[in-house]
Amino acid sequence: MKKKERYEAFINHFKQEQPQAETELHYSNPYELLVAVILSAQCTDKRINMVTPALFDRFPTPELLAASHFDEVFPYIKSVSFPNNKTKHLLGMAKMLVEDFGSEVPESVTDLQKMPGVGRKTANVIASVIYHQPAMAVDTHVFRVSRRLGLATLTAKTPLEVEKQLMRHIPSEYVHIAHHWLILHGRYVCTARSPKCEECKISHICRTFEKEQRKKENKSL
Repeated sequence: MKKKERYEAFINHFKQEQPQAETELHYSNPYELLVAVILSAQCTDKRINMVTPALFDRFPTPELLAASHFDEVFPYIKSVSFPNNKTKHLLGMAKMLVEDFGSEVPESVTDLQKMPGVGRKTANVIASVIYHQPAMAVDTHVFRVSRRLGLATLTAKTPLEVEKQLMRHIPSEYVHIAHHWLILHGRYVCTARSPKCEECKISHICRTFEKEQRKKENKSL
């Protein structure tokens, strides 16, 4: 299957199956999503959704978070991964958000990345989810699934390389939702250790599945 055909089949499938795919992080405004995405690095959305209600109740605005201190914030997020660093990131992010951006979460990926704890992936999530920009956030799920399916080449060794390939082939109007398609497929079907190929509805376009089938066929000869 040619790459163009693979992309078309991928988009057509999920347009039908998951037309409303969205983030599983719970939030009610851009500030809350920014906090949640910073916390979600190397941690599950399920865990983040468990800790953010109390955190948002105590710090409902960036001003209140910016005026806080480490010992006050840490207990709210101590159960997430790397809580020490993330506490510092949240405090630094909130102060910059208030002082440099008037408490408004910026739209620009460049501006977003100026804040502590906000790397390219986080910035792309905010730009995509909040502002519906054609930004592709490549986390571990997107990286793995894109390479397995054949949407990205196996020579793409970094998230940025995968991001560039996906952006080159996915029409701009589908980029923001394709990000969620890839994440959810990686989270529930194309899992890291034991991919559920027998349940996968797009195995017929998957490069890795094709290779495995050829191996089985060759062994049976």
